Amino acid sequence: MRIMHFAGGGDIGGAKTHILSLGKQLALDNDYLLVSFRKGPFAAEARAMGLQVLEVEKSWNVWECLQKALNATDQFKPDVIHCHGAKANMMAVMVKKLRHIPIITTVHSDPKLDYMGAPLKQYTFGLINAWALRRMDYFMAVAGKMEQNLIERGFDPQRIFTIYNGLDFSQANPSPKPIKNDGEIVVGIAARLTPIKNIPTLLKAFALAYEKNPRLRLKIAGSGEDEEALKNLAKQLKIADRVEFVGWVTDMRGFFSQVDINVLSSFSETFPYSLLEGAFEHCAAIASNVGGMPYLIEHGKTGYLFQPEDYQTFGRYIYELSVDDNKRTTLAEALFHVAQSQFSLDKMRQDQLAVYETICHLSRKHGRYGAVICGAYGRGNAGDEAILQAIVSQLRQIDRQMPLTVMSRNKGQTRMSYRTNAIYIFNIPAFIHQLRHAKIFINGGGSLIQDVTSSRSLFFYLFTLKMAKMCGCRVIMYGCGIGPIQRNMNKRIVSSVLNDTAETITLRDSYSLQTLEQMHVTKPKIMVSADPTVNIAKADDQDLAKALALENIPPEQAKICFCLRNWDSFDQYQEIAVAAEYAYNQYGLLPVFLPFEPPKDIEAAAKVIRHLHCSYISCTKRYRVEDLIAILGSMEAVVAMRLHALILATCGHTPVVGISYDVKVESFIKDIGSSACIDLHNLTASKLCLQIDRILAGGREQAKAAADALRAKETINIEAVRSLLSED
Repeated sequence: MRIMHFAGGGDIGGAKTHILSLGKQLALDNDYLLVSFRKGPFAAEARAMGLQVLEVEKSWNVWECLQKALNATDQFKPDVIHCHGAKANMMAVMVKKLRHIPIITTVHSDPKLDYMGAPLKQYTFGLINAWALRRMDYFMAVAGKMEQNLIERGFDPQRIFTIYNGLDFSQANPSPKPIKNDGEIVVGIAARLTPIKNIPTLLKAFALAYEKNPRLRLKIAGSGEDEEALKNLAKQLKIADRVEFVGWVTDMRGFFSQVDINVLSSFSETFPYSLLEGAFEHCAAIASNVGGMPYLIEHGKTGYLFQPEDYQTFGRYIYELSVDDNKRTTLAEALFHVAQSQFSLDKMRQDQLAVYETICHLSRKHGRYGAVICGAYGRGNAGDEAILQAIVSQLRQIDRQMPLTVMSRNKGQTRMSYRTNAIYIFNIPAFIHQLRHAKIFINGGGSLIQDVTSSRSLFFYLFTLKMAKMCGCRVIMYGCGIGPIQRNMNKRIVSSVLNDTAETITLRDSYSLQTLEQMHVTKPKIMVSADPTVNIAKADDQDLAKALALENIPPEQAKICFCLRNWDSFDQYQEIAVAAEYAYNQYGLLPVFLPFEPPKDIEAAAKVIRHLHCSYISCTKRYRVEDLIAILGSMEAVVAMRLHALILATCGHTPVVGISYDVKVESFIKDIGSSACIDLHNLTASKLCLQIDRILAGGREQAKAAADALRAKETINIEAVRSLLSED
């Protein structure tokens, strides 16, 4: 592979270490060229490492920088250009425009905070960088927290890759630092002396710790515009004689060999090299809980974390480690082993090469590629979100790199939760733009084609099918429910649109098949499958224990779960309360009310709870689908109006009773071979108690058999998509 790196050339600290160490590794088995848009120590050090380097002498001359970059690109012919820093980003964007080569940038720090305390740079270089970032093809986020920040700011999650800095531990001394019986305990920090690094908090924390332990000494390695102010603050705190400003250090191993406690106090970080460099020398670590810090430091196990500016907690941790030799050594050794095993230089190289290969693969794609997914997403309904999670997971089984765009009511939440692109569901221009590039349109699960809630929503989803067909997409309705459709005119419209647009329809229940047959929908290929959510795995025992603890649910006590919803004709609250008390008194089952769409479902549960005269648990939190399956699976029985509560409980092998407010509930109960369903209009306490008796007597075997059958049928969904994608 031919790899070209662009760098501003003034890079220092962790950014410099990252670029040069990565470049050296990549050059081992790839053609590599580093373009430095400044002549100086950075380029000289790269050349001394044996890297091929092109320097631009007149860094202030944008035209000359661009000409040099274009000439180098034409001669080197890179497969990918990888940028580091604002100037490199700007140059790469212009080269991309003229040479059409994929470009990627590593986001070493929060772009909004890069020029903190320097307004002139913020409104020049900062704005230029913000402009360039929006025009990048791909992003390397140093640590997951930076990935999250980029997604929150509207960047496409599918164009963001996460990488962690790596260090060569092959020459590390495996032995811990010797215990200091009477000598000084040295606290050390290697950081630029700028506002973002928040050194005043360190000085205040150190002053508190030193007041209790006069053996402490602080060494600060670095330089910057805040140096004089920090020296003055040290004097004010009366610790100037215990604080040593050692200036900029090139021998980091030599520096950290003198340090016992490595600290960072930054407002913002990605994944700082100084933590790894300190770990290399067996230093214990204390850091502010920002950026990628938690990915290396597990609080209390591999170090300590504190909130930015909380100098009192910070000072307490410094003091604790300074007087407890065993604790200091234990944390340092745990950190050393984690850093050595998980954050090696070789792993960083392998991860980076995998990203380049993905980028090159995507850049060679021509024509239509990807999927647009439409459904009732982003509204906070656990059932709908479970459908989306299942569909996204299954599409990535087919092609992990396939771009996915989801139509959502809450595009920010959808991007963050599923790492897909997302557009607001009613943004029609954006919708059409995505359709023109996608190969397949997925009408994704749920009961979208019905007019019980309104004809307006029905017409909207039919419009999306028509538009997808007009824009040239393959169209599939995926594990969906059809109906009820009450109006004759709507039936005719649905029949016409589905016959005209859908190539394949997979259905989650037999009632939906009958509905399509009655409306004479015959042109699409129609198959009965199962709801996409049935193949989602449940959470492990540890996550289940955490979820139960959050709601104060006793794990050992037998429980019965109620999943209710607000519905116009639902007012039999006392009937359900009587049945809940019956389960409690007759079987010792603690009633648990679990919401699938809070706060609406919590309100429905509250109306039942008013009539209860026994113990109960009313849950209030939102949970992942995996957690919901585990929670429902921990119950002895589940009584639910919510369809997906019934589905997920069955997947957890728990017997269920359905309260049918909609034909989809009755159809699901029938399809799993059960008759434990009561029509909402005929709901009485006696009928519900009878059904509870029946399912408890039957045990879990029927639910387990039903779950196995559903999972086998659900594979029809993914095979239908695979078939459509394989067709030209």
